[in-house]
Amino acid sequence: MGMFKTFLKDESGATAIEYGMVAALISIALIASASLMGQDINNKFTTVSTQVTAAGDGYLGD
Repeated sequence: MGMFKTFLKDESGATAIEYGMVAALISIALIASASLMGQDINNKFTTVSTQVTAAGDGYLGD
């Protein structure tokens, strides 16, 4: 019976679960922000590429 009471009082498993939940939430936040930033960075590179191509066409065309 004493071993059962010790098992019920042991909170190390609960702490591990809490750390796991925090890690999962941080991971979700990082993935969401990386996805949003990735789209913005892609748009910036597309804009720069278009401008460089347009500038190069004008230079080589002369």
